[in-house]
Amino acid sequence: MLVNKTFWLAATLVLCSLADAQTRDEIVRGDRKKVEAEGFWMYNDIPGAFRRAEQTGRPIVVVLRCLPCHECVKLDDELVDTHPVIRPLLEKFVCVRQVATNGLDLNLFQYDTDQSFAVFFLNADRTIYGRFGTRSHRTEWVGDVSLQGLAKALQAALDLHENYDAVKSSLMKKTGPPMEVASPEKYPALRDKFTSRLNYQGDVVKSCIHCHQIGDAQREYYWTAGKPIPEKVLFPYPHPSVVGLTLDPHELASVKQVEPGSAAARAGIEAGDQIVTFDGQPMLSVADVQWVLHSLKPDGGVASLTVKRDGREVPLTLRVSKGWRKAGDLSWRVTSWGLRRIAAGGMVLEEAESSRRRALKIPADQMALHVKRVGKYGPHGTAKRAGLREGDVIVSYNDQQNLMTEQQLHTYVVTQGTPGTKAEVVVYRGRRRMTFQLPMQK
Repeated sequence: MLVNKTFWLAATLVLCSLADAQTRDEIVRGDRKKVEAEGFWMYNDIPGAFRRAEQTGRPIVVVLRCLPCHECVKLDDELVDTHPVIRPLLEKFVCVRQVATNGLDLNLFQYDTDQSFAVFFLNADRTIYGRFGTRSHRTEWVGDVSLQGLAKALQAALDLHENYDAVKSSLMKKTGPPMEVASPEKYPALRDKFTSRLNYQGDVVKSCIHCHQIGDAQREYYWTAGKPIPEKVLFPYPHPSVVGLTLDPHELASVKQVEPGSAAARAGIEAGDQIVTFDGQPMLSVADVQWVLHSLKPDGGVASLTVKRDGREVPLTLRVSKGWRKAGDLSWRVTSWGLRRIAAGGMVLEEAESSRRRALKIPADQMALHVKRVGKYGPHGTAKRAGLREGDVIVSYNDQQNLMTEQQLHTYVVTQGTPGTKAEVVVYRGRRRMTFQLPMQK
């Protein structure tokens, strides 16, 4: 039953958007009124939380989550009011619920923006103790997070806070380098649409900058300027599975499984190990592991780690090779829709079945992407207007015949293409070979 409660993280932007705007507006206003009346959570007031933490000496927990919908409100009742382990732990923190990213300090709060739930544990001086919140599937979360894991991360943050003077130097790398802009609304793609605050005097729902919009805007920051999208931006916060690790969502950063032949296996990591430190940083969760992986260079890198094994600490070294990030899966991410617009004119692509390949005599090592869906409206209808149809099989894109997956096609376009230019797309429609001109969109 406790594991099933992890579906509180499935209150994503997609679920929230199922309610009509007026209903959501009522929910947002009602949620704010309720939370502020109860007084346990500070509501959309991170600066106030830092001031209170300075006064009380308590650490801070900031929960970044989607604007309230029915599922979110249910989550908060279970998480805060009734959970017998988490509530007493939260009472030792200054607690903040941040339901929008408008005005958020991106130089401090750096996280995987394809989530609608992320947790930060901080000191009053803005030092980060750790992160919590992981996602590797569009709708399922059970394999990545749990309430047990959250409880243990909360306790670990309290332990670090208790020993702050001794551990402070090990926490410095938990804060990243400055972002392209200081807050989301300063990205060019968002600048004329949003402000630094929610508009409670007007349409509060439409005034909100959602987490995934930060990722979209960050990619567009490079693409519309005619620059390749960096691999770190295109493949952010690599899931531990990219290096061969399966971690236990009920523990801090404990290894359930290691894939044979993977980077993790070559490092000597074993099932049952608890990752105590990674790149010198104490590990509170899977999200902390992802933070270190995110910080590694796309062209290869090395990070030291210490694992606890059979009651003793063992030092190890993880090495990743050039292009390692590309093993990550982008298809579940909300921002993949932006890539489909840019690179494929709104098409959803999948690898053609082997029977289709054989019928068209396409070699197994040559591109064959089946057009599963074609968008109909706006920029996502570009492929349709260019003449492409569902059921087509793409065998060449801009003279490239080695783009074997949708992800490889997207990556090729946004790292080597130029917005506004047209790609020649060769397809089979039935057994007829056809050529179309498809714009790479801004």
